[in-house]
Amino acid sequence: MRNCILIIESDHTVGRFIQLKLEAEGFTCLQDNNGDSAVDLAGQRQIDLIVLDPDEPLKDGGKILEKVRDVSPLPIIYLSSASDVDSKVAALDAGADDYITKPFATKELVARIRSALRRHEQPAIVVDPSYNIRDLYIYPDRHEVRVGNEIIDLTKKEFDLLLFLAKNKNRVLTRQQILEEVWGYGYVGNTNIVDVYVRYLRSKIDEKVGRKYVHTVRGIGYVVRD
Repeated sequence: MRNCILIIESDHTVGRFIQLKLEAEGFTCLQDNNGDSAVDLAGQRQIDLIVLDPDEPLKDGGKILEKVRDVSPLPIIYLSSASDVDSKVAALDAGADDYITKPFATKELVARIRSALRRHEQPAIVVDPSYNIRDLYIYPDRHEVRVGNEIIDLTKKEFDLLLFLAKNKNRVLTRQQILEEVWGYGYVGNTNIVDVYVRYLRSKIDEKVGRKYVHTVRGIGYVVRD
């Protein structure tokens, strides 16, 4: 069965170009100029992935992301001409699974779509109901982080980063390893985004609790230790 991709692109010519390229790679495609059908199609499980280009005149991609995330966990690849870290962080925090800066090669888009579909289709294997870093407990099944009786509120990407670090407790992870696992294989962008999210975790956990959980290994990356 061929995967169905919803392309949300306000420029019909660009949308048609992307559609033809994806169909040539074996995908079935639907087009939407403003994102109105995204929530219904996602909720009814009629599509497998969304390619979202929120650039003008379609400005409010963040709202589309949030609405889709309310009804479905399906992968969303966000296209944008904005290459700054803040724009990437905003899109990923709103629910995007991947972020591609325009202009991009069609082969790259296809590779990222296939990678996102593979990650989405693989069943999560949870050996234990929770992971811990000393007194900090992470519950993947209910997307919850606790220190003692206190719940720590994290965004999806912050949670994914903390969970990956916890699964590899006492192992030093490079920024590239973190990028490939948390942001997706083939992510092209500044590894500085990892540092940005580590700072977010520290401000929400380390500074609040008064203990250091995420340690920097200079010149390499990060590690969490008991």
